[in-house]
Amino acid sequence: MKKFLNEFKAFALKGNVVDMAVGVIIGAAFQNIVSSLTNDILNPILGLAFNTDFSNVVIALPGSDPLCIGSFVSAVINFVIMAFVLFCIVKAMNRLMELGHSKKAAAPAAPKGPTQEQLLADILAELRAQNDRETAGIH
Repeated sequence: MKKFLNEFKAFALKGNVVDMAVGVIIGAAFQNIVSSLTNDILNPILGLAFNTDFSNVVIALPGSDPLCIGSFVSAVINFVIMAFVLFCIVKAMNRLMELGHSKKAAAPAAPKGPTQEQLLADILAELRAQNDRETAGIH
């Protein structure tokens, strides 16, 4: 159970989950704007052809409930607008991510220091030289 809770904590605190939550909240708020655009502007304009608000356009079927074609078309319009806006946002974010990655790749690499082998070789050479000096002074 503890492992499960730790996995959930790692998942819930990742940046992607927080970003997704913010996206959902902004998307829900934007959905209200798109719904208002469709219901308050587009439906009345489309409804001019039917002498009523377009969302109220129905097709009467004998002996059955009417088909609410206007309401359905309004929902499709909402979907298309939201899908297009989300597509544009994702496309822009991908472009920004590519620019960020290309700037990182284009940055010159910092000069590298000596490797561990080079340092060890230098230390060995210094020890040998020191040893040679000591033996030269004794003889």
